[in-house]
Amino acid sequence: MLKGKSIILGITGGIAAYKGAALCSKLTQAGAKVNVIMTESATKFITPLTLQTLSRNPVYVDTFDERDPSVVSHIDLADHADLIVVAPATANVLAKLAGGHADDMLSTTLLAATCPILIAPAMNVHMYEHPAVVRNIELLASRGAMFVEPGTGQLACGYVAKGRLAEPEEIVAAVEAWFAVSGRLRGRRVLVTAGGTMERLDPVRYITNDSSGKMGFAIAEAARLMGAEVTVVAGRTTAAPPSGVALVKVESAQQMLEAVTELYDEMDIVVKAAAVADYRAASISGTKLKKDGERLTLALERTTDILETLGKRKKHQFLVGFAAETEQIERYAMDKLRRKHCDLIVANDVSADGAGFNGDTNIVSVYGEEGLIEAMPLLSKRETASRLLELVAERLPQFGGSGV
Repeated sequence: MLKGKSIILGITGGIAAYKGAALCSKLTQAGAKVNVIMTESATKFITPLTLQTLSRNPVYVDTFDERDPSVVSHIDLADHADLIVVAPATANVLAKLAGGHADDMLSTTLLAATCPILIAPAMNVHMYEHPAVVRNIELLASRGAMFVEPGTGQLACGYVAKGRLAEPEEIVAAVEAWFAVSGRLRGRRVLVTAGGTMERLDPVRYITNDSSGKMGFAIAEAARLMGAEVTVVAGRTTAAPPSGVALVKVESAQQMLEAVTELYDEMDIVVKAAAVADYRAASISGTKLKKDGERLTLALERTTDILETLGKRKKHQFLVGFAAETEQIERYAMDKLRRKHCDLIVANDVSADGAGFNGDTNIVSVYGEEGLIEAMPLLSKRETASRLLELVAERLPQFGGSGV
């Protein structure tokens, strides 16, 4: 899986730096070309000579230690890397990367990189849970960085808690998993809808569905990481959209319908994760509605069912719908899949803990024409999205020709 791959291994200044030697060795033995970049602090824990011996390549520490006059080292390394792994990643390097700082060889190379980045944090539990660190991790993840979460165990400070670097075997497995799926959707065009629609009542009021957009954005990010060309049509969201995707902002169900149908014919995969309002005001007041009496009666009319419209127009597209339910999940999911001509339905009980709106986790079951395909446990929305796109990639050869 890793044979011939060019990987930069960034090692930063924590006690877990000693695990960097085992990680470097395992990546090299798996056939990868490993270039190690160490921070100055990392050299206090483990020597560059150790990593040079294991990688069989020079180790970089000083930005100004240019060895080849024909290239600028940090640019050349970044340009030729298939993946950058930072392990261990201290709180300091997370802050540098999040803030765009470039004051040493590693941070400068990271800033110049266009390849994916896999980060394995390691630090004291209180540092890992500090709001600043949490925010930096969330920011980096929103930009497409991938993470191998730290484990729970004995920390160097004496605590037994979460914060220890994942074992080298776990990190290598994450690297292999990335390369296994990274190209599975290459050449495919993917359309994702996200967020809730807003149906205006007057210039200051509207009705909407509860949605942060996190699930749709996670799916878009996963598709991009798998090599797809991704377009997101987003309504009202509270989450930040991922980088590297084309974003079309809309407000109402009608605007979303128009945007999606305009793009539909050129798409290979469409994932309808948006929470679209089923009803809108029969008439929108041009001025603010004034309070008049104890009750206000609104006349509503049905919006066009976007998923059903796409199902009827489907030619080569692989169509995935979502079903947010509170009861009889399988019955409603299978009914929706068949009525709306979907290839997959992702259903969840939004009343279950960890599976509702606005959170970072989800619990979903994926259904196909044959019934339940996979019932996923409580996972992060990013992990849920990755698993869903893997299911889609596996089924693509049945839909739209040659497959991936």
